[in-house]
Amino acid sequence: MTDPDRYSRDGILAYAQTFPFFQLIGLQVIDVGPGWSKTRITHRDDLTQPAGIMHGGVLASLIDTGVAHALLLTDRFRELRAQQGALVSVDLRVKFLRPVSDGVITCDAKVVRLGKQIIHADAIVSDGEGKEVALGDAIYMAVGGERLKRSAGGERTD
Repeated sequence: MTDPDRYSRDGILAYAQTFPFFQLIGLQVIDVGPGWSKTRITHRDDLTQPAGIMHGGVLASLIDTGVAHALLLTDRFRELRAQQGALVSVDLRVKFLRPVSDGVITCDAKVVRLGKQIIHADAIVSDGEGKEVALGDAIYMAVGGERLKRSAGGERTD
């Protein structure tokens, strides 16, 4: 059997299983499609803040990962890859609705506007009972390969 293409659905899911940060916090990419993703994480004591509830940074990481994975199978991302460009996050907001003190939480992320330069996405994090525990939204910017090369060389790109 050959390895799946890194940016195919199967390749994305396989890569996520071995990604060190995901392994560290137990983050799982459950499924992806063009413009959407489903990710999840299970509550663990080492992921909590002093009050015993899941740390807000863990929820933010779940949302950020969900949104990023929702972008990987879009035509815009494929175009940028062909140009050696990238999608970069410029804003991530999280609204915490209720504490998470046990169980599994799931993030459903979707791209709500896929523009040529600016991409908007939303995410809903729910607990095992289907109750919303956090809402997230993100803005990504498309950066062409030439601009990335100039930026890497230390030149101003604006």
